[in-house]
Amino acid sequence: MITNAAPPRVTMVGNSLPNIPWEDRPAGSNEVLWRYSGNPIIRRNATPTSNSIFNSAAVTHDGKFAGVFRVDDTRRIMTLHTGRSDDGVNWNIEPNPIEWKFNDPELSEFAHRYDPRVVWLEDRYYVTWCNGYHGPTIGIGYTFDFNEYTFVENAFLPHNRNGVLFPRKINGKYAMFSRPSDTGHTPFGDIFYSQSPDMIHWGNHRLVMKPKGWRWESTKIGAGPIPIETSEGWLLIYHGVLTSCNGYVYSMGAALLDLDQPWKVIHRAAPYLMSPQMLYECVGDVPTWCFRARLCMTLTRDESQFITGQPTR
Repeated sequence: MITNAAPPRVTMVGNSLPNIPWEDRPAGSNEVLWRYSGNPIIRRNATPTSNSIFNSAAVTHDGKFAGVFRVDDTRRIMTLHTGRSDDGVNWNIEPNPIEWKFNDPELSEFAHRYDPRVVWLEDRYYVTWCNGYHGPTIGIGYTFDFNEYTFVENAFLPHNRNGVLFPRKINGKYAMFSRPSDTGHTPFGDIFYSQSPDMIHWGNHRLVMKPKGWRWESTKIGAGPIPIETSEGWLLIYHGVLTSCNGYVYSMGAALLDLDQPWKVIHRAAPYLMSPQMLYECVGDVPTWCFRARLCMTLTRDESQFITGQPTR
């Protein structure tokens, strides 16, 4: 039977964000996502001692924007810094790294901190990042105001990366994606789902997705920004890596996951959404990367808006 009925409208769960910056689709473009014409919006020398600035994790805060940024200084030490913006485009990055409060002095020892994510969950902003504690693991902390930060715990044993929290509890428990890895530039990686009653003890580990051979995501995959709840499932934006003759190529894709059992994949897009094609994506400390650690949305337009962050590589 042929019908002209419109497909069901997908709605997103969340508060409206009316001040999200927006630039219309370029003339002649048929891309799902398109780049802001003023990219990159954060320069590598945005602090007095920065060599490079990577992988922003930005959220709305008090009617403006705030976030956590990876900053590699001129000693090449990887640290996390606070950033603030009135409009989501023009950013001020704090020159000094975040100073964490620790209940356990053991947690103050670290080799590096990088690849942050930030999510509003219950009554505070939780931060996750790759924490160098006898190898890469996932650190968890929180802030109420982006002025003071408290370190909660390392979620897993080394070696693990790409810790991404869900914006609410699922079946009464906190939920997080991660990607078990190794000590180096990991040549493998699957996305896993874990649960916790208290943000400290994590278990109930489930496999979500694996790489797909001979495609843009054939080497490894990892969760990107915070998953977005929709009427049809959790929208996951993730990165996938292809090993080319010239090294790793990081692209961005999407999948839809079950609302109550997010380790079950409903749909997974075959093509990538975005790949490194612009000069600032193909040249830099880490070339050929499109790595998304933040994604903001607004529900006020007829078409859903997604704002992603592309760091200077």
